Amino acid sequence: MKQNKARLELSKEEMQKYGYQIVDAIVEHHHTQHEKFPVAFGSREEMDNLFLEEAPESGMDASKVLEFVLEKVMTNTANMAHPRSFSFVPGPSNYISVMADALATGYNIFSGGWSIGPAAAELEIVTIQWLLKIFGFPKKKGGGIFTSGGSMANLTAVATARRIKCGDNFSKAIIYLSDQAHSSNIKAIRVLGFKKEQIRIIPTDNEFKFALNKLKNCIAKDRLEGLHPFCLIASAGTTNTGTVDPLPELAKICKKEDIWFHIDGAYGGAAILSPKGKSMLKGIEKADSLTVDPHKWFYQPYEMGCLLVRNHKNLSHTFTEKPEYLRDIEGNTSEINFYDHGIQLTRRFRALKFYMSLKTFGLKEFRDAISYNIDLAEEVENLLRGSKSWEVVFPATLAVINFRYNPIKQNYGEKELDQINQYISHKVVESRKALLVTTILNNQVVLRMCLINPRTTMDDVTETLDLCRKFAEEWENKL
Repeated sequence: MKQNKARLELSKEEMQKYGYQIVDAIVEHHHTQHEKFPVAFGSREEMDNLFLEEAPESGMDASKVLEFVLEKVMTNTANMAHPRSFSFVPGPSNYISVMADALATGYNIFSGGWSIGPAAAELEIVTIQWLLKIFGFPKKKGGGIFTSGGSMANLTAVATARRIKCGDNFSKAIIYLSDQAHSSNIKAIRVLGFKKEQIRIIPTDNEFKFALNKLKNCIAKDRLEGLHPFCLIASAGTTNTGTVDPLPELAKICKKEDIWFHIDGAYGGAAILSPKGKSMLKGIEKADSLTVDPHKWFYQPYEMGCLLVRNHKNLSHTFTEKPEYLRDIEGNTSEINFYDHGIQLTRRFRALKFYMSLKTFGLKEFRDAISYNIDLAEEVENLLRGSKSWEVVFPATLAVINFRYNPIKQNYGEKELDQINQYISHKVVESRKALLVTTILNNQVVLRMCLINPRTTMDDVTETLDLCRKFAEEWENKL
C-alpha cells in the first residue's frame, strides 16, 4: 500500500519553534494588555476585506499564518480582560488557566466518559466537590457538571427540573422568573419547547428584587386554574445591577409549593468567597440547582460554566441514554460518565484550568481578589456621591455600579439626561480608551460599570470618569 504523506504533522523542531512563538505572543499580550485599547471596531465589509477568500488548496508556512493571525485577528477583537473593560461581564482570566486550556487542547482530552479519561473525570468530580462545599450543597448527595457557560447550565437546570417535577407531560407546567432574570433563561425555556403562556415574568420591586407578594398571588391563581407550577428561577447577582433576590424567602415558597428552586448565580455566585458577598448570598445553599460561571468572577478563560445540584441522581435520571456503541464503557456506579449528567456527549476537559489555577493560587487569593472588586465598586460609589456631576442611580452591588451624568447646577429633563449619557457612552467607546456602555433602569439611560477585574485600579476608573466628563462638556457646548 502506498505510504500516506498527508499526516497533518510538523517536525519536532518545527512544533517547538511554533509553540514558543505562540507562548511568547500570549505572554506579551498578558504583560502589555493594559497599554492597549480594550475596544475593537470592524464592519462586516472591513472584515470581509481582511479575511474573505476561498479555502486554499495548498498550504503556506505556519509562521506566516500565525503572523497574519496575530496582526489581523487578535487586534480586531475586544479585549474583555483589559482593566478598562467595564461593560457586560468582563472576562479577566488568568495565565495559569490559559496554559491549562492549552494542555487540555494539546493532549486532546475527551472528558465525556470515565473509561476514556478517568483522570479528567476525577478532576471534574474533585473540583465540583470544591464548589459544592463553597456553596453549602450536600457533598455526598450533591453533584454537578461543567458546561460551556451559564446559558447551557441554565438550560440543563430547566431540563432537569422539568423531568423531575413533570415527567413526560409538561403541557400545564408553569415556570416563574423576574423581569431582571438573565435572557439565557428565557432562551432555555423556549428551546425546551415551553409556550409563551407557560412563562410568568414577575415584576421586581424598587430594589429590582423578586416581588414576593406578586409571586405568591401568581402561583395561587395558576393553581386555581388547574395549572402546574413546577420551577422558579431566582437571580444571585443580576447582570443589570448585581442585585440578589430574597433567596431565603423564595426557598420557603418553593418548599411549600413543591416547586423546583433554581438560582442563576452565573454572575454573582462567586462573591460567596468574600465576607460581604457571603452575607448577601444567604440562602443560596437552599437551591435545588445553581448556575455559576467560573469564566466570570472565578477568573477562568472562556468557556466555562457550571451547574450544581442538590441531588446528582436528578442529572443522571434526566440525561442518561444507553446506546449500543457505549455498552462496553459504562463502568461501575462510582465512575461517573459526565455525558450522563448533561447534554453533551463529546466534552472538552474544562475542569483542568479550574483545578490548576486553584492549586496554584489557592482559595485565599481568589477570596482577596473578589473582596477587592466589591470594595472597589463601593469606593467608586463614594466618589460619585461626592461629585456635583454624577448621580448614583443604583448603589454598588456585587461589584456593579449604575450612575449617570446629572450635574447639580443644571436642570436637565429626563430626555436630555438620556441623550447626554448615551452620547457619553458612545464617545467613550468610540475613543477605544474604555468599554463603557449603557443600560436602562427605571426607564432611564444609565452608565454601568462592572468591576470584577482584579487588575482594574481606581486610577482606571477615575481617568475613565474624567473622559466621560470631557464628553459631557462637549455635548453641553453644542447646546
